Amino acid sequence: MTQQLLTVTQSAAEQIKSLIAQAPEGQPVVGLRIGVQSGGCSGMSYFMEYAAEQLPLEEVVEDKGVKIFVDPKAMLYLIGTEMDYKDGEFESGFTFKNPNETGRCGCGKSFKTS
Repeated sequence: MTQQLLTVTQSAAEQIKSLIAQAPEGQPVVGLRIGVQSGGCSGMSYFMEYAAEQLPLEEVVEDKGVKIFVDPKAMLYLIGTEMDYKDGEFESGFTFKNPNETGRCGCGKSFKTS
């Protein structure tokens, strides 16, 4: 059995739908793009942006009525990751349960792999 690249919780899907509905007028948005970039105290951090179309070599994950376009450079780092959205009293935001992480910084904003 092949492990799914990325899964989205119901809470994350609802937040993604809300973000797409709030996209700047005149900007065509068909989903969100997710990737990883160098940065943060542990070396890597996640990024998200609006996606107007699928770019070459991107994987498209369709889950719970939303489309996530995965940057090809991030695929190996994201295999098996669950994307969630937490709405707390003091902080709200997307969270990632990533089985490929070997460490995470204290603030939880960046991660590292072996």
